Amino acid sequence: MRNKVSIIGAGMTGSTTAHWLAEREMADIVLVDILEGMPQGKALDLQEALPVIGKDVRVAGSNEYAATADSDIIVITAGLPRKPGMSRDDLLFANADIVRKAAGETIKYSPNAIFIILTNPLDPMAYLAMKVTGVEPHRVIGQAGILDSARMRAFVSMELGVSVENIHCYVLGGHGDDMVPLTRLSNVAGIPLEEILPPDRLAAIVDRTRKGGGEIVNLLKTGSAYYAPAAAITQMVEAILKDKHLIAPCAAYLNGEYGLKDIFFGVPTQIGRKGVEKIIEYTLSASEGEALQKSAAGVQESIAKLKF
Repeated sequence: MRNKVSIIGAGMTGSTTAHWLAEREMADIVLVDILEGMPQGKALDLQEALPVIGKDVRVAGSNEYAATADSDIIVITAGLPRKPGMSRDDLLFANADIVRKAAGETIKYSPNAIFIILTNPLDPMAYLAMKVTGVEPHRVIGQAGILDSARMRAFVSMELGVSVENIHCYVLGGHGDDMVPLTRLSNVAGIPLEEILPPDRLAAIVDRTRKGGGEIVNLLKTGSAYYAPAAAITQMVEAILKDKHLIAPCAAYLNGEYGLKDIFFGVPTQIGRKGVEKIIEYTLSASEGEALQKSAAGVQESIAKLKF
């Protein structure tokens, strides 16, 4: 049986994710959205592109959750985008209603699916999806750290003129302005960033990483990032479907790791066919640990505002 991935939300991020997935020929794809005709039109357009690149997957669009039946993975991207001046937390209550419905409806049709959550504010939305679906925590993963780490890698590459393939960055914590880029463990071909970059330039990259999403929102004016978030989701889907045991920073449920309990939070995770297989615990410095706890406090505050 062919793999099936359903994407809830056929806006820019959802449709771009479908594009990446179809190009890699990993699964049949279903796009679901409340706007009549929109997911159907985008799905048909993408389906008609595949003969050009020689890929054989089926792409369908629907306004009904029943179309998602028997999905291996449910990706939830639906939600209101940020506007200039808004924080991710400003979207908490409006997007909670959207995620609550999307998660509650899709679990009815795909009781064994793994859920990847992108909707902001990411960490509380992943927690909400777990509660609504009632699935084991390892079957819900938030996409955040891969994106934030990729942004940091891009900024380091621009600064140094080095291939992104030689750059390894690790960003932990909540997907917000208090995220924690681990400069001590990030490196260029094994050389720590702290040794290769002047302190002021490294501090500027850290600050730009934390504000990376907002920078794009301010430039676009009417939307938020979608190319990089969609690429990050695709990497996660591929790791799950191919059972790659990939270690990457994702928002995962913590039950004591890093001294945190009952929270979704960005940490290094090993992901494969069952979802989160393992959480990797780095030995953090005192300042890193303090920053991580500060980030966690903000996430816990948002989770506490939600009703289950």
